[in-house]
Amino acid sequence: MKKLSYLFITLAVLLSDAMCAFVAYSYRDMLCGIEHMAYSAPASVAFLYAIPFGVAIIVCIVLTCIFRRIAK
Repeated sequence: MKKLSYLFITLAVLLSDAMCAFVAYSYRDMLCGIEHMAYSAPASVAFLYAIPFGVAIIVCIVLTCIFRRIAK
């Protein structure tokens, strides 16, 4: 169970890095689209992509805590 705990904490860290990269790219894309292609939505809409990543990170952290308790 200890290995599963390490797996899920590593997955949480990787998801947080992927979230930062994806949201930053989407935000930049929205800014470019607003300026050059007449997008009507504000650039802050790109931050909505962080919600599914955040849920997945929370699930990974909860599973990590559960597996650590089982391992003890």
